[in-house]
Amino acid sequence: MDVAERVVVITGASSGVGAALATKLAEMGARVVVNYSRSAEAAEAVVTEITAAGGQALAVQADVSEEADCKRLVATTVEHFGQLDVLVNNAGTTTFVPHDQLDALTEDIWLRTLRVNLIGAFMMSREAAPHIEAAGGGEIVMTSSIASTTANGSSIAYCASKAGMNSLTRTLAKTLGKKKIRVNAVLPGLIDGDWAFNTWGGGDAEQYEGLKKMFADQTPLGHVVTPEDVADTILSLITGSDYVTGQLVTLDSGFTL
Repeated sequence: MDVAERVVVITGASSGVGAALATKLAEMGARVVVNYSRSAEAAEAVVTEITAAGGQALAVQADVSEEADCKRLVATTVEHFGQLDVLVNNAGTTTFVPHDQLDALTEDIWLRTLRVNLIGAFMMSREAAPHIEAAGGGEIVMTSSIASTTANGSSIAYCASKAGMNSLTRTLAKTLGKKKIRVNAVLPGLIDGDWAFNTWGGGDAEQYEGLKKMFADQTPLGHVVTPEDVADTILSLITGSDYVTGQLVTLDSGFTL
């Protein structure tokens, strides 16, 4: 797909992968909706960067765990830009709970994790699909995780939510294919960024650098993926062949080999 003049909604785009992707897409001529849940200032900063460079972007607040917000986000996009061609379900949440602490994984954590990571991705896809079809077809891309296929991750609930997202990717790809909507997912490993620094590194720079080195040393390519790496992989699915669908693309420098 040529993304010039296409309209792309990116959920969770105020920082990290979403912000990197929004900037890259805008540089290629796409019109971008920068969704955020709470980080209004950060989202507006992304929009300002894009517009200052001559691109088109709009920040829209919406909590994807809420059905009404999903409807409003899509409706606002179509009202503002007149169409919707690509949806990137990038919004995600997690609560760090060691896997052996089963009692600490409360119902509230389960429900919040599933509502944002899985149910939110479904509701956004459901709302976007008719508009993508009306535009002549397009893409839905999910930001999943290698936690979906391994026994490791920030919590059991997170692993399960991303495994569900993988299944959702494949079932939507089969369901929406006749509407010329392709659905794929990217499964990153550890992503170098603020969340990893604060959660896995405990906010300690020396500890975090040690963690990154340990992770990188376990990969054939000796690299911890960055938000830009993930954004590039998502871009490759959007701008590549129109006949790739239902695929789960692992991006972990070979860690899970």
